[in-house]
Amino acid sequence: MPQPADLVLVNGTVLTVDAAFRATQAIAVRDGLIAATGSDDEIRTLVGPGTEVIDLEGRTALPGINDSHLHAAAFGATRPPLALDVASPTVSSIADVREAVRRKAAQLPFGDWIFGNGWDVGYLKECLTEPGRTPRRQDLDEVSRDHPVLLYEFSGHTAWLNSRALEAAGITGATQPPPGGIIETDADGVPTGLLREGALDLVNSAVPLMDDAAREAAIRSAVAVCHAEGITSFTEPGLGPGGTSLFLGVADTETLQMYARLEAAGELRARVSVLLLPLEMGGAARHLPERMARLEGLCAEADPRRLRVLGVKLFADGIPPSRTAWMHEEYVGGGYGSLCLHGHTHTQRIEELDAIVRYAHTAGHQLGVHITGDHGIDAVVDAFEAAHNGTPRPDARHYVIHGDFASARSLATLSRHGWGINMNPGVKDAIADLMDGIVGPERSAYQWPVRSASEAGIPVTASSDAPITYPDWRRGVASMMLRESKASGRRSGPEQCVGLETAIRAYTSNAAWQDFAEDWKGTLEAGKAADICVVDGDLAHADPHDIAAMPVAMTVFDGEIVHDAR
Repeated sequence: MPQPADLVLVNGTVLTVDAAFRATQAIAVRDGLIAATGSDDEIRTLVGPGTEVIDLEGRTALPGINDSHLHAAAFGATRPPLALDVASPTVSSIADVREAVRRKAAQLPFGDWIFGNGWDVGYLKECLTEPGRTPRRQDLDEVSRDHPVLLYEFSGHTAWLNSRALEAAGITGATQPPPGGIIETDADGVPTGLLREGALDLVNSAVPLMDDAAREAAIRSAVAVCHAEGITSFTEPGLGPGGTSLFLGVADTETLQMYARLEAAGELRARVSVLLLPLEMGGAARHLPERMARLEGLCAEADPRRLRVLGVKLFADGIPPSRTAWMHEEYVGGGYGSLCLHGHTHTQRIEELDAIVRYAHTAGHQLGVHITGDHGIDAVVDAFEAAHNGTPRPDARHYVIHGDFASARSLATLSRHGWGINMNPGVKDAIADLMDGIVGPERSAYQWPVRSASEAGIPVTASSDAPITYPDWRRGVASMMLRESKASGRRSGPEQCVGLETAIRAYTSNAAWQDFAEDWKGTLEAGKAADICVVDGDLAHADPHDIAAMPVAMTVFDGEIVHDAR
């Protein structure tokens, strides 16, 4: 007689995401693991007196979502009440942002900082109606004379400051930006209030870091949102001394220690993979050994199925919307971008890239490299290959993060060596029209070539990059299948569309592969972790246009129901 299950889900569609992408009707859970999948009749034989039986009523169960690039602590820290929401649709104009800042200033003691996140010139009325208009310090000064204001753009690569914040950071027209950074100035050489890329370090280093109570609150808030979105695993991509100045001080070593404390207390209710960030943007390779030595062993006592350090993250260039991604061909209007590594010339920066990659590879770390431009991606993949040729490793699983314009040559090299690429398809529908004017229609259509990468044999993973976007995997799946502009409905690069199976694997089984965890999570097969996401609808047969609106009905983590919206 089989041992009864603890939890049984019946009368639905269970997408196992196994090698055959098999669908069944029901699933049984026992002791935090998948006990069996099968027909309703087969699974009901595992129902005992203490079994909780849930009728899915036609809903779809699939593996718990693994958002493989989610700055969870930063996501929690950049949401109310810790920061202002200045993203669309909360705000639709600079006037709305001013009003939000004015209200916040009225609540705070003199001199306290005001933080916010999410503004996007593509959704600010003044920027849409006046060509060339961008946010500037004067927009905020009148409503925040007594408070420094720091508002991060949705991408996290640009910040909007008022005059008090510029003063607090010591930024003037004579200030030299760090390597790879940009301090925007007006015709008179006076800072406008916009900082890009490495220049954000100038203000972030002047901001009071969050204390441990705020860090803990940020992590708990993010995990709660993940549960509501069906997410049971995520990669926290960049904690360490290089992240001290990123996202309000919640990408630092102390945040990694907070994760470890929560896990030790049994209160970390997600599976967290960590990439260490030993170097700040533009940091020198010579600092890497000493920085890594300070980080080794911080999570050594943790359950590796709850918290595990997998490797090292490196920022290698910027982003295409800011024209800071390193491209082979010029942007519309001029410029190529560049690597944002230490050095004053392309040759010096490539040498730094090669040195960092070689050190991390030789030390046995997985590498995840933020790189978006085609020239930059080629350079990173070449560095991977050079390091591998010098010190061969059979299963390093290095990967390119974002990979917006990965060339066919780079895709072939990644595939040949068993390396990966982590893309952000959920952004495609938001910026497709914008990118036409930045890189031209042909390159814009190619951005995030999911199909080309998948057909090359790469286990493509997909992620939200929250807080850059909200961690909504359904939107990402729909975007991979449709590639339609949210604003115009126009398809951008339809030849890169993929089917449901490829899209779902990018958030489940392939993401488990990126985590070196495909043997125990990522699919709904007997013996694997009982992490389950249930959506309200028939996902397997839905019109892709309807997928983004499908609610998450239930989330099961480690065999326990942690979200139930039925």
